[in-house]
This record gives sequence, C-alpha cells and structure tokens, in this order.
Amino acid sequence: MRAVRLHGVGDLRAEEIAEPARPGTGEVTLRLTAAGICGSDLHNFRTGAWITRAPSVAGHEFTGVVSAIGTGVDDLGLGDRIIVDSRYLCGACPACLSGRGQVCARLGFLGEVIDGGFAEAVTLPARNVIAAPAGVLDRHLAMAEPLAVALHALRRLAAPDGAGIAVIGCGPIGGLVALLARRMGHEVRVFDRNARRASIVANATGARVGTAEHLPGCSDDGAAIRHVVETTGSDQVIRSLIATLPGCGTIALVGIRRTAPVIDPGVLVEREISVLGCHAFADRDLHDVAGMLPALSPALDPFIAEQIPLAEVPAAYARHIAGLKTIIFCGAGQNGG
Repeated sequence: MRAVRLHGVGDLRAEEIAEPARPGTGEVTLRLTAAGICGSDLHNFRTGAWITRAPSVAGHEFTGVVSAIGTGVDDLGLGDRIIVDSRYLCGACPACLSGRGQVCARLGFLGEVIDGGFAEAVTLPARNVIAAPAGVLDRHLAMAEPLAVALHALRRLAAPDGAGIAVIGCGPIGGLVALLARRMGHEVRVFDRNARRASIVANATGARVGTAEHLPGCSDDGAAIRHVVETTGSDQVIRSLIATLPGCGTIALVGIRRTAPVIDPGVLVEREISVLGCHAFADRDLHDVAGMLPALSPALDPFIAEQIPLAEVPAAYARHIAGLKTIIFCGAGQNGG
C-alpha cells in the first residue's frame, strides 16, 4: 500500500509498504480517507525531537473507515466512520485512570511510537477510535484532533464569560482557538507576523487583527485583555507577553519549541501572572469536539490551505507548510471528501 514514512531527520519518503497487520485483541484496522499535516509533524521532521522508531508512518491527525475488527471490540462495526485519538496511552497510570491522558506517565503519539495516518490503512488500538458524527466531511473529521487541542487550551485558560482573548500565532491551532473562542462569546484579537494569515483567520472567525503596539492588546473600549493563548512557542514572544501582560493576567502556552529560559518568577509573583502549560487534550475534549463537529463543519474550510495526495506529502514538508491546514487524501474519500 502507499504510505509516507519518516526515516530520520529531514528524510520523509512516499513509498510502497506492506499492508498493516490484521487487528489483534482490542484492535481495529482502518481504511484511511483523510489526514492533516500538523506543525509538530514539521518540527519532528526538522529536528527529530520525537523520533523514537524509524522508519515510521507519520501523521497523527486522520480519519477513516473501520475495515477489520479484532476480538474484544464490541462498540464499533465494519464501515463505521471514525475520529482518531492521537495519544498513545498506557491506560494504567494515575493520569490515565483519571481522564488526564495528556500527562500519561508513558505518553506517546500515533505516527511516533506506532504507525500513524499518512497511509492507505493502519491498525490501531480500538481505544484510539471513536465513532464520528454523521454528515461531517472526511476533511473536517481529520481536524477533530487539532480542534480538541484548541478546546483544551481554552479550557485551561478559563477566561470569564465574554472576556477578551488574544491569540498569538495564526497557524492551525491559533486559528481554531480563535474560532472556538468567538463561538464561546469572547472578543478575540489575533496576532501574527504574517498579515495575510492573520487576515484569513480574522475573516473566518470574526476576530480582529491586533497590531504590535497592542500586544497583548486592548479591546476597543480600552479594557486590557488579560487572557492570552500563545501558539508559536517563541521564547521572544513569551518573554514579551510576560513583560507586558496586565496584572492578574493569564497565558496559556500551546506552542512547542526548544526555548531559552524566559520566565522571571519574581515577575509572576509581584504581578500575579499565571502561565499555564497546555499539552494535547484531555479525554473529554475529543469527545466534546465530536459532538460539536456537525455545527463547526461549515466553518472549517477557510482553515484548509490545500488538499493533496499522499505522493505529494514530502514536497509539502519541504515547503515547510506551517500556516493553515494541509489535508491529505489517503484513499477514496467519502461524503464529499
């Protein structure tokens, strides 16, 4: 079958490989229909930060149809369309048992510790699969995982109802944070050094484009925006936010990079600044996104920059697509793609 595998740093290949193994106990095989390229995929490609096995079929944002079912799986049927949980959990540590799998003691991700979704088929633990809502296009089902990341960040931020939120970075996660925040009733300003990308996100979500002098920003009535979601992972940006955020402000950090030390604990104490780490998503976030997708689906196409076949994935990586979402057609799509 066709697949895209990461062989090492900077070495991504579209190639023919063997079909996945038949599903064992507690597993399912999926015929994949669509997948998304994530910024963390590109980071791993450039740096090798999370290469634990190679070659490995890349990709952790994907969807498909159940094509085979192992023993002990009773809640799925052949032909079911699904949403995939990207987290590979131990299922036994205190974090997993309490629904906080994003901090599992042995956390890994699909496309890393086991093969992922840049292929025509894959075999996964059934616990990584939940039924998809009816009527949602495949390309939108493939966005359930980044939507869950965005929802988790907003829940961690816990901004009061109607409060202003600044979103730093208008890549896929920043854009989806802005979309969900606006639907929750927040005033949102988006910031990005790429003016075109910021404009696309603002137009798609009803947010406003912020300017450098307003970082982290003020609303039109002059009230300080004290709640920020930072998606770039830039040490320079984080340092600036901590220095300029109004007192009692909160920063939710979602972006991941190799950063220099940027936090002065004295500033956090004296100005009561809260800095929150946001890693992946909690169990309930993905399930809640599944319920939200039918209503969200019509708003998602502006976040998709292009749609490509598997063979073009290495070229897409080489272009360092880190802006809006790239969706991959893994096989024969359903329901209009």
